[in-house]
Amino acid sequence: QVQLVESGGGLVQAGGSLRLSCAASGRTFSSLTMGWFRQAPGKEREFVALISWSGGYTYYTDSVKGRFTISRDNAKNTVYLRMNSLKPEDTAVYYCAARPRELVGRDDFGSWGQGTQVTVSS
Repeated sequence: QVQLVESGGGLVQAGGSLRLSCAASGRTFSSLTMGWFRQAPGKEREFVALISWSGGYTYYTDSVKGRFTISRDNAKNTVYLRMNSLKPEDTAVYYCAARPRELVGRDDFGSWGQGTQVTVSS
């Protein structure tokens, strides 16, 4: 089992930026594909981005393409989500998640952090 701890959320004005971090422990970090998800009030949790174990492959949901960047530092066991040009509709609790690198389904993300709140004011 892997433990995940997010940080970096907060309140920001529309157009602003934030960088989320997620520190992992308990399993070899380079054996994991990492992802970010978010859940807005009254809505289901949705996928935001993922990054392969090496960092060589990334994938984003359409609504954040060109604004968000996922990255990782395997030496620090940390994954990041840089969020630029934030919009009020980006307001949500953001969760870090992990899955073994040999698995490929979004439902295979089995380890989750506690979440960090991001609020974008208009």
